[in-house]
Amino acid sequence: MTILIDRNSDQNGDEIVEKNQVNEKETELVLDGGFVAPQTNSFGQTFRDYGAESERRRSVEEFYKTNHIGQTVDFVRKMREEYGKLNRTEMSIWECCELLNEFKDESDPDLDEPQIEHLLQTAEAIRRDYPDQDWLHLTGLIHDLGKVLLHPSFGELPQWAVVGDTYPVGCAFDESIVHHKYFKENPDYNKPSYNTKYGIYTEGCGLDNVFMSWGHDDYMYLVAKENQTTLPSAGLFIIRYHSFYPLHKSEAYKHLMNDEDRENMKWLKVFNKYDLYSKSKVRVNVEEVKPYYLSLINKYFPAKLKW
Repeated sequence: MTILIDRNSDQNGDEIVEKNQVNEKETELVLDGGFVAPQTNSFGQTFRDYGAESERRRSVEEFYKTNHIGQTVDFVRKMREEYGKLNRTEMSIWECCELLNEFKDESDPDLDEPQIEHLLQTAEAIRRDYPDQDWLHLTGLIHDLGKVLLHPSFGELPQWAVVGDTYPVGCAFDESIVHHKYFKENPDYNKPSYNTKYGIYTEGCGLDNVFMSWGHDDYMYLVAKENQTTLPSAGLFIIRYHSFYPLHKSEAYKHLMNDEDRENMKWLKVFNKYDLYSKSKVRVNVEEVKPYYLSLINKYFPAKLKW
């Protein structure tokens, strides 16, 4: 998928590529797999620029302040126990996609579109460059479905407990985490058992044994796993850690990874480029692509899932 490029034909039928009156070298960045990404987001700013002056930036910083204060070991354990029961409702994957259409992510400085738009943009961009990896296409579609936690039928959790970058709790908060300064008000910050490099973990223990800050990533991981999806382990890894930017951007917490994590990390790095850079104003025809994704859902998931 090529983002922010309009293609028209002249009178001779030759294709004319219009760059919206912006120099090509300044707008495009070629990534692996042939993907072409814009260097600016929907707001005209660089991606993940948490320092850019804007009303959006101020609301994002306030979000992270609340998030960093509230995400404690006790809170994460409570949420995993409560939502891990999967006793809220039963519905299909596609029904969940449609349910998300009314929500926007307040933690994201790059996105101001309904979630279904981002899901399909991500999935279709991956499908274009990796046509034989259908599990990766489906992972692109479902990776954010855990955001249904925002819905009243799921308890209508506050955004700080659903979205945003994720990170381990139970050990020291790495300084690479965005707006790190607000962790000083987190109750776990000064607890000796939680504020060291390893905290309650051991070297190479495996990320599956690590408590991650609670949100849509961990919830969707639990939903997929407990409903016995046949997605490969790399798919589950992507779902749980796609917001773990301290790891895949700054390589923090690598000391907690095991061999399986390191192998799956290769796919997460591929996926992350599409998750981040496919956020654009390009629209996807939902009805046109729906049959394909329904076939993948039937292949990798039961008709109805417990949520």
